[in-house]
Amino acid sequence: MTQHTVTPYKQLRRPMDDRIVAGVCSGLGRYFDVDPVLVRVGFAVAIALTGGVALIAYPIMWFVMPEAETPAPATGTTPGGQ
Repeated sequence: MTQHTVTPYKQLRRPMDDRIVAGVCSGLGRYFDVDPVLVRVGFAVAIALTGGVALIAYPIMWFVMPEAETPAPATGTTPGGQ
């Protein structure tokens, strides 16, 4: 019997899927239950409004946010060996 560990709180992580550059905006969107596209657009607007200063935040978040664990690879077989 396998036992799954469940975290008692939400974790801010960069997912392995749904990335465009490093997964920062996707991770923020998943954490706050917002569409990652809206986070990307908001980030682009913040960059434009601050004259590019907000662009410094992206590599910092890339460095600070850990990657999510990789999902188990698909083997291409169905359970039961059929």
